[in-house]
Amino acid sequence: MSAIAGIYHLNGEPVSVDQSNGIMKALEKFPANDIQTWRKENIFLGCHAQWITPESIGEQLPFYDYDRQLAITADAIIDNRDELFERLHVNCEDRTKITDSQLILLAYHKWGEESPKFLVGDFAFMIWDIKECKLFGARDFSGARTLYFFRSQQRFAFCTVIKPLFTLPYIKKELNEQWLAEFLANPLMFDSVEPISTIYRNVEHVPPSHSILVTENNVTLKRYSTLPEGNKLILKSNEEYVEAFKDVFQRAVNDRLRTHHHVGSHLSGGLDSSSVASFAAKSLLKENKRLHTFSYVPVEDFVDWTHKSRIADERPQIESIVQHVRNISPNYLSFEDRNPYTEIDDWIEKMEMPYKFFENTFWLKGIYEEASKKGIGILLNGQRGNWSISWGPTVDYYALLLRRLNWLRLYKEVYQFSKNVGSGRKRVMSAVTKKAFPFLYQNQYSKEDEFPIFINKDFAIRTNVLEKLYEHGIDPRGRIDSNSYKIRKRQFQQLYYWNTIGTYGSKLSLNYGVVDRDPTNDLRVVRFCLSLPEDQYVQNGIGRALVRRSTEGYLPDKIRLNVRTKGVQGADGVHRMKQYWGRFINEVEQLKSEPFIQEYLDVHVLEKCVSMIKDNPKPELAFEFELKVLMRSLILHRFIKTLN
Repeated sequence: MSAIAGIYHLNGEPVSVDQSNGIMKALEKFPANDIQTWRKENIFLGCHAQWITPESIGEQLPFYDYDRQLAITADAIIDNRDELFERLHVNCEDRTKITDSQLILLAYHKWGEESPKFLVGDFAFMIWDIKECKLFGARDFSGARTLYFFRSQQRFAFCTVIKPLFTLPYIKKELNEQWLAEFLANPLMFDSVEPISTIYRNVEHVPPSHSILVTENNVTLKRYSTLPEGNKLILKSNEEYVEAFKDVFQRAVNDRLRTHHHVGSHLSGGLDSSSVASFAAKSLLKENKRLHTFSYVPVEDFVDWTHKSRIADERPQIESIVQHVRNISPNYLSFEDRNPYTEIDDWIEKMEMPYKFFENTFWLKGIYEEASKKGIGILLNGQRGNWSISWGPTVDYYALLLRRLNWLRLYKEVYQFSKNVGSGRKRVMSAVTKKAFPFLYQNQYSKEDEFPIFINKDFAIRTNVLEKLYEHGIDPRGRIDSNSYKIRKRQFQQLYYWNTIGTYGSKLSLNYGVVDRDPTNDLRVVRFCLSLPEDQYVQNGIGRALVRRSTEGYLPDKIRLNVRTKGVQGADGVHRMKQYWGRFINEVEQLKSEPFIQEYLDVHVLEKCVSMIKDNPKPELAFEFELKVLMRSLILHRFIKTLN
């Protein structure tokens, strides 16, 4: 994977060497195997390359195809190479020589602006079409790679990261207050409901699933992929569904093992990462290679305060997976000297914007660092698994059966579910009824369930942000629709859910030369999972049934069939912050006097949050709303300070 950049003067004016050198020099802080550029009068393309796949070693990028008169710069790993070779009629003897960027170029030459529809993988690319005098590019369906751009009537510039764009004299560093308002008012983990917008007014982001076309007269963004799509897959038996799933999932895993480096994987005690790791370890064994796993575990003196259904220290579960799967070299990492507070400045530098996911920053970055030291090129994960391979909400499915009056199946399922989880059938049916007919019950939320609205009221009115959030179905108080089917549908339709993971994944990969790759987010896997009948996901009183059945033999039964406990990461965050707690509280109290903080935040809410937690840094505060408000405020304050 790589950092790409480019400048296009729409008025025909030549691109100056100083400007092109400036944007490339700003990328030099990232490790690179090669740095190349290509220019032709009013167009400049650059690539700060990291060689991850075997085909990328020595790759010429930017690449110019003299016959087709097309030039490309790309940050891409294409996974459906074999399928594309067949569709494009590429000779067998040439296939190992063709790089992913050349494959994208061939796809564009055949299908033009429709070409992104045919690509499976993680990618962002830009193509200069000399014959048509246009610049065309795209970002993969889930936005796994970033692609920022600036546009005006005379100039267009793009880059994988934001800061190099500010080396160009015509791009000003100005805050985008609408983005900022949405960041503050939206209690959920994503930043803005407009995936095209960024924290900077003059810098935009190509949204996931979108292509971009730049001509002399216009810049056009077009969505090329919409999920879900197609009809339901109907097979004859459960066994056929399992075999079909294993086939598509194994292919997705194998396609992500293409690297001349070592292969690593995140590994927790849950189903998603363990499924990925088990399938990967099996394939690597055939090549006499081992899978290196990286697992975060709490510090030794941490006492688990979480509910009995949660597990903060998953090491015993992970060890059982390692012993069962074999062919794994495990790494258990505590990062004793790190915590969410001390990580803020470095994460702001890497993210180039404020962020919300502070709870997991210390171990996320730490795992990348350890993986880089061990020569890992590909770091697998299962982050999208909850919505794809391990989908299967039991109570929501039973509510569906109740609304359909499918009494026999409902009775059998509830009976078995009650036995599995150790709960009475009346209690289960009460929960099912509330899910099926929520309008019959009074609002179940209390004040304690509400996220504090801490955006300054005048700022909220000026940006109309609360109304905008409601239009997108987002409650500023953090109340979430209880219907899991609706939530899942929005996960794939609303692009703003996808941006955060792709953003930090891209930027961490550039800093450490390690690429995060998620087989549970493979487009073929997602399409397959969205096409299945719902009864494949809940069977015999067990949710997430498809992946449980499909990993028989791959995972120990204590992991595969576990329905009573669930791991939770970051529960020791406040425990880690104890020695810094006074400094943290003092800094939060001081930032309230800053004029720009008073303009953007409700200081009274901040004061209330401080008063509730300042004297007692209990470990249980790790996921409390008050800590979220104060940490998000502090992160914003630190970020704005960097702009001065």
